[in-house]
Amino acid sequence: MKRNLEKETLEGRNPSRREVLSLIGATAAASLVGGVSEQSVSAQQASAPTHNLKSRIVKFDAKPEPTAIDIAKTAVIVVDMQNDFGAKGGLLDLGGIDISGIRRAIGPTGTVLASARQAGIKVIYLKMGFHADLSDLGSEGSPNRVLHLRFGVGKSMHAPDGRESRILIRDTWNTDIVSELKPQADDVVVYKHRFSGFYQTDLDAILKQLGVKYLIITGCTTSICVESTIRDAFFRDYSCVLLKDCTDEPMGHGLTRSNYEATLFLIQGGFGWVSTSDEVVKALPAQANASA
Repeated sequence: MKRNLEKETLEGRNPSRREVLSLIGATAAASLVGGVSEQSVSAQQASAPTHNLKSRIVKFDAKPEPTAIDIAKTAVIVVDMQNDFGAKGGLLDLGGIDISGIRRAIGPTGTVLASARQAGIKVIYLKMGFHADLSDLGSEGSPNRVLHLRFGVGKSMHAPDGRESRILIRDTWNTDIVSELKPQADDVVVYKHRFSGFYQTDLDAILKQLGVKYLIITGCTTSICVESTIRDAFFRDYSCVLLKDCTDEPMGHGLTRSNYEATLFLIQGGFGWVSTSDEVVKALPAQANASA
């Protein structure tokens, strides 16, 4: 980039809106993620076309300043755009949380993913989802365990498509990516069980195998899993660009400065750059393809 180019689950009821909001604020929706087949990422998936591209620099407007990425060393990260957070009948919706902002982020995110794939940029999905036996939820009394039990993790339900499903459990409707952003065969899907996509996952190893240094970040929720992932990426020397129209935070919308706005300010102030889908989409076809 320009700065440096070098006891337990609530039974028999859905959590209330107040409970969900307070829980999100306390820590937030934990994260698990798995391969396109919802399992470990295969070596074939991680052998990115990105890794084989010649250096191709694209520039675009961002805050705090215009920046540049080498698309041969770039991946797009989609954080937790799954049914529990972005679909009617999912965890947030059942808790009375307004998911309209997350829904609005789907369109621009889809446009970015299409442009990125066309440019040969690897797309990596992060998904929050726990094992069916909750063995990765955390030890008895741990904050992550207590938090997600209050969320109703593991609770059985009928999904809108008629399937039997469970809240925040791997390989169920609840942890499926929203239908509009369904992963494609060459994409990578990584399960996570904490807010950061890097905590006890293969994400860092995958990115290193692909030769990635630059991350375009999308997804939800902005001030929890997105910010946690960006912070951990920063600590591992990745350069991050958060696309502000491809993310949303339902908590704190009524505040003088919303949690969403606070995270954007924080990211552009020290942890990366903030831009828009339009800026990235304009840059990729116009400059990347022209120099291929």
